Amino acid sequence: IGLGNPDKKYEKTKHNVGFMAINYIAEKNNIQINKNKFNAIIGEGTIDNFKVLLIKPQTYMNNSGEAVFAAMDFYKHPSENIVILHDDINFQPGIFRIKTNGSSGGHNGLKSIEEHLKTKEYKRIKIGVGSKPVDDYDLADWVLGKFSEENIKIVNNAFSDINDAVKLIIAGKTAEAMNRYNRS
Repeated sequence: IGLGNPDKKYEKTKHNVGFMAINYIAEKNNIQINKNKFNAIIGEGTIDNFKVLLIKPQTYMNNSGEAVFAAMDFYKHPSENIVILHDDINFQPGIFRIKTNGSSGGHNGLKSIEEHLKTKEYKRIKIGVGSKPVDDYDLADWVLGKFSEENIKIVNNAFSDINDAVKLIIAGKTAEAMNRYNRS
């Protein structure tokens, strides 16, 4: 599940890096994300012989949990079976971290997911978008801002490794993915 905001004006913003990652994964694995269901745009397919559902919630970031819960409830999957891809201001562009649980860290999309799923037990890939340049810079303005040309290239280059990490996670090799990709 890639997190982001649906309007075109948010397309290449830092907050939409989860959408960008899901789009990359879909393209590399020949999955069409083109069905409207669960208040999301979804794509069904396979990745390395595992059946997957790729989801881009259309509820706006702060209500992402609505779409995530609707899909999980419909398919009767436990929260441990999902992987959330989202932006993180604690890492520089191109850096990502895999976690198997934890708090939202103040991320409103994750807060909504945790509120709807009633758990923090789900996998996530935190994709670095860089930190605010100065303390008094508004966080919303920062994450809703576009990447610089240099940083979008760096982020786009990380998507190949993120795709490989997702493949390991869906194959049940989350620890291997963490060992391989959670480095400085």
